Amino acid sequence: MRRISVHASTDYDVLVEHGLLRQCGSLLAGAAVTRHFVIVTDDTVDELYSKDLLHALDMAGCKAECFVFPHGEASKCSGTLLKLYDFLCESGITRSDCLIALGGGVVGDLTGFAAATFLRGIRYIQIPTTLLAQIDSSVGGKTAINIPGGKNLVGAFKQPSLVICDPDTLKTLPGHILSDGIAEAIKYGMIRDPGLFALLDAHNSDNVLPQADEIIARCVTIKRDIVAKDEFDTGERMLLNFGHTLGHAIERHSEFAYTHGQAVAAGMCMLSARTAAPAVTARLIGCVNNYGLPTDYDAPMQELTALCGHDKKRMGGELSYVVCPAIGQGEIRKASFPDFCRMMEESL
Repeated sequence: MRRISVHASTDYDVLVEHGLLRQCGSLLAGAAVTRHFVIVTDDTVDELYSKDLLHALDMAGCKAECFVFPHGEASKCSGTLLKLYDFLCESGITRSDCLIALGGGVVGDLTGFAAATFLRGIRYIQIPTTLLAQIDSSVGGKTAINIPGGKNLVGAFKQPSLVICDPDTLKTLPGHILSDGIAEAIKYGMIRDPGLFALLDAHNSDNVLPQADEIIARCVTIKRDIVAKDEFDTGERMLLNFGHTLGHAIERHSEFAYTHGQAVAAGMCMLSARTAAPAVTARLIGCVNNYGLPTDYDAPMQELTALCGHDKKRMGGELSYVVCPAIGQGEIRKASFPDFCRMMEESL
């Protein structure tokens, strides 16, 4: 078993091992101060894994109920959150009890925000079942829901008590969802790890899955190191947003027809084309193409930059964004919002 220890306001471990989901009862019981859990999941993951998790908890002498909501980004909203609060009240959840996020990034974000706010804070554990969640969203403590004004604009920092990554869950992912996670992995290679980028660049959607353990461990280690220095996203942690400023705008403009990974992939390539040497951009586009991810988005750039004005990295009239002048070398830059718009809107 790979164990990566995260040191933040709450210290916890990220465990990576095949078959871990079906054997995790004692790990969950050991990470909580309770024997009462609520599993939060979506209707897709519920059919695949809830039964295994409930059995593992039962074998460890724990009680658990499931809250299931419709899958998809549209469910990461205040309406689902309020239904979850009501379910927690009906289930008799107390401050000593614990939530379990079983699923992808939407499930993890929603569960984490509920844990941060219900009874002013209870424990939660992440069991991510998508590559994107395993390498990125389950680690670091960012939780949020979407509102009409933008993506992830209402949230809280809430570290989990434990993260359990079972690469076997990736075998049930549709190809485009696996590629979603690869987009975030490419991001990690671009900002910090040229070796990881080379590993991804040497594979494609058809043959990358056997490398999942290595990809998960390398991405989580990078994020662990960054979070330890900047837990609350005021400095170095902004590196993790490479491709996201434009990516979030693309998600919203497409009305979430573009998944998060697709939007980030396009956002990385479109920003790189305006800020990096052609050779760097060409390698990035080639790697992104290996996984059937988009490298562009067909919309007037003025419409996208207008949406970037709602980005969380904007402070007053200034926007922070990330560029990669070389593979493995992420840099945080700041510009006035009008200057950022002019840079992005210039013809290539």
